[in-house]
Amino acid sequence: MLTTSRRRLLVSSAASAAALASPAWMRSAFAADTIKVGALYSQTGGLSIVEKMLANAVRMAVAEINAAGGVMGRTVEVVLEDGASDPKTFNEKASKLVTRDRIETVFGCHTSASRKAVLPVFERRNAMLFYQTHYEGYECSKNVVYSGAVANQQLGNYIPWIAQKLGKKKFFIVGSNYVYPREMAKVSKKLIEESGAKWVADEYLELGHSEWATMVRKIKESGADVVLSNVVGDSLVAFYREYKNQGMSQAAVPICATVTSEIEIAAMGAEYAAGSYTSVPYFMSIDTPANKSFIERYRKFVNDPKAVTYHSLEAAYFQVFLWKQAVEAGKATTADAIRANIGGQTFDAPGGRVRIDPDSLHAWVTPRIGQWQADGQSKVVDANPQPLRPLPYSAYGETDSNLICTRKGAVTAKI
Repeated sequence: MLTTSRRRLLVSSAASAAALASPAWMRSAFAADTIKVGALYSQTGGLSIVEKMLANAVRMAVAEINAAGGVMGRTVEVVLEDGASDPKTFNEKASKLVTRDRIETVFGCHTSASRKAVLPVFERRNAMLFYQTHYEGYECSKNVVYSGAVANQQLGNYIPWIAQKLGKKKFFIVGSNYVYPREMAKVSKKLIEESGAKWVADEYLELGHSEWATMVRKIKESGADVVLSNVVGDSLVAFYREYKNQGMSQAAVPICATVTSEIEIAAMGAEYAAGSYTSVPYFMSIDTPANKSFIERYRKFVNDPKAVTYHSLEAAYFQVFLWKQAVEAGKATTADAIRANIGGQTFDAPGGRVRIDPDSLHAWVTPRIGQWQADGQSKVVDANPQPLRPLPYSAYGETDSNLICTRKGAVTAKI
């Protein structure tokens, strides 16, 4: 006859053996003390410099959440995967996180190309992606929370301000040759005409293009009194340097950008951008205790006293807290629970209050215009008095009273 202690030992051993023999996803389901989330950002390749920063922002937010007691009393663990600056790899890594690791929520992607590459995975497997980068819109997925700005939040106040405050009436639109610049140009042209101005050119060069001499000469000869730039990446650095090298004055014909941030200013040298403008919701120079604390904590987290923050990094950080609030509101980590509870969630981010729109799952953010200074920081010269509703289909007639992106998805008949 077995003793009580021996029976307990055998039962315990059998349970342990069964747990080890069971699939990994089943074992993780019993690890009630841990909630796993994914972080999918390039750690290698051409985009890794920026995307490592975004991954750090997610990890910092998670560290702060854990230090404050976690989510529903449970520790959050970040599983980081490398998208390798390649859309195909992003797709493969998204599949690993969602399918093999059984992770319900992933924070990640930086470009529209990588987001588009992983979107089928999240929709097919009913998982949630939190995407922090400002983008062109024209997307309405119930499996994505879009924490960055869309076109109406960058251009709706920007174009009228350029026309009225700067007195500029002839726009030369220039961009990199892919979806974001072309969609931004669609919105810009409409706003330019509504502002009583006109666009004299709409030109594109391939991503990574570094020879800008011919394009800058076109701008000089066009009669334009302002350049609306949707140029991205290394091309942006080459563009600003050539602009100054050819004697173009930011005071006379300023570059007004939608992409240029503290990251690109540091890369090109502040003297090449001084006097130009950018429209984004967040600038490092926002003079509030909350933002100063955020910058200090980020620098401490990455162990770099000179590290810079910028708009996508701030969104990568605050979206983790919005996820936490949605999980706690629904008392569950599933995609369905997050989707049901993320709409209407607000958070006092470093750049001010943000809110997730219940219809589109895009963020209400505060539009701001900054003028770049000689020290590489911006001076905020205009800011909306409150966060602005996101309209991801503004290029196709979406307005506050005529929504195209709804809780049920995009109303394609209105496009």
